[in-house]
Formats: sequence, structure tokens, C-alpha cells
Amino acid sequence: MTLRELRPGQKGKVTAIGTTGPMKRRIMDMGVTPGVEVRVIKTAPLGDPIEVNVRGYELSLRKEEAAQVCIEVS
Repeated sequence: MTLRELRPGQKGKVTAIGTTGPMKRRIMDMGVTPGVEVRVIKTAPLGDPIEVNVRGYELSLRKEEAAQVCIEVS
């Protein structure tokens, strides 16, 4: 399952980031790394952006970025 598939209010643990290069670097620079818990706050009506809570911070991810973050639902 990916972060993009989670609904608002759901939580999950990041298991992997399925991309390389600048997109992976941007995602990891925001604190989204394997092992961290992520909670979806809300999703825009058209699905872009997705607002998440990571380590107490609220972040906005593009749907292309969220589709690259593999999640284990908790």
C-alpha cells in the first residue's frame, strides 16, 4: 500500500521509498524515512496535495511523491 491510498485519519508506518534521485531526496529531507509513522490529515478534492503529519510536523506532499512512499497500515 502507498501513502497516496491512505484516507484522512489513517496512520501507517513507512516501510520503503520506491524512487531514486531528486524526488527521493526531497521526500527524505521532509523527514519521511523508513520506520517513521505518518498520519494523513486531509487530501485535496482532486487528490493533490496530500497533507500529512510526520514527527509532529504538518507537510504537504504531491500525489506523485505520496505514490512512491510504501506504507504498512497500523
